[in-house]
Amino acid sequence: MIDVILKKGKEKAAMLHHPWIFSGAIDKIKGKPENGEIVKVCSGASEFLAYAYYNAESRVALRLMEWNESKTIDKSWYQLKLRDAIASRQHLLNENTNTCRLVFSEADFLPGLIVDKYADFLSLQILSSGMENAKQELIEILIEELNPRGIFDKSDAGARKHENLEATQGLLWGETPPEFIEVKENGITYHINIADGQKSGFYCDQRDNRDILAAYSKDKNVLDCFCYSGGFTLNSLKQGAAHVTSVDSSALAIETLKHNLELNGLEASRQESIQSDVNKQLRVFKEEGKKFDVIVLDPPKYAPSRSALDRAARAYKDLNRLGMLLLEKGGILATFSCSGAVDMETFKQIIAWAALDAGREVQILKQFHQPEDHPVRVSFPEGEYLKGLLLRVL
Repeated sequence: MIDVILKKGKEKAAMLHHPWIFSGAIDKIKGKPENGEIVKVCSGASEFLAYAYYNAESRVALRLMEWNESKTIDKSWYQLKLRDAIASRQHLLNENTNTCRLVFSEADFLPGLIVDKYADFLSLQILSSGMENAKQELIEILIEELNPRGIFDKSDAGARKHENLEATQGLLWGETPPEFIEVKENGITYHINIADGQKSGFYCDQRDNRDILAAYSKDKNVLDCFCYSGGFTLNSLKQGAAHVTSVDSSALAIETLKHNLELNGLEASRQESIQSDVNKQLRVFKEEGKKFDVIVLDPPKYAPSRSALDRAARAYKDLNRLGMLLLEKGGILATFSCSGAVDMETFKQIIAWAALDAGREVQILKQFHQPEDHPVRVSFPEGEYLKGLLLRVL
């Protein structure tokens, strides 16, 4: 195995079990490892630190995965890690919920691997060259452990470019998923489209937050922005919302939402779907003098990296300012950021700026987080990407 020697003073992150080592921390490499090859990471004194995937094309040149030198990274190692990850989520699956994230990359010591369960199908995302090399072994293990009807490749994320990998999508094993897979979450039925849907097919990271927000929706007039397939909309209607207006720019999202309303027997008279750019639509509502009791703002990732933070902060501030202006006095705003570069304290500051510009006083009632099938390792705080605030706007 090829040794990668770190510069003096750059060992600390590895010793603290942070899984990323950037290229600038490398002093020398004893050989020429291929991208995705497993290497031995050592200190300047040639002391073992960890085993890692190597990639010369990526800023994150080393993705650390095992800190015990006596371990061997082989199929048995992958099987043990997958078994541990799957077992830790079993209690989340029941007659009311048959979808969740089974593997969450670095959080489960499998850097660059995401596996989502949708009823009897699995969606696989591979975002690192090391996991790409292990793909066939991973598929074999998933078949053995879970016996799914099919495994679908959803490795079309832009992050693969950083590893010099091309986007891929398609059937990996078993049955081709139907146009709509029927899943249940918190007792609500969804038809989701893996092939054409966003992300890996469904935003299961909002499972807990949808349930929390729904409790504030009874008899209320709700606005669900960036509604996608209707998670917040359906939960609010189920909990007795008087009316929900759902906005998304995607025609497929609106079509899927309408389908999911019918699937759950929810009255169409209590819901309106609008295909439009959310920011433009919020301005239209403002011009019309519309007001809402509850507003959900769950936008896409505005800050894919720290270099985009300033621009993203302005976008989040303007979005939340518009939302606050559309709320009745004492109304509820559930606002989210899925940008890992925006931490909770920064997000709170953005909300404070938005409140100042809107001329509204705002109280924080709760903080939203990603659910337990998206765990955060204390040695890898970057894994905490989803954050949100439940606000009362006065």
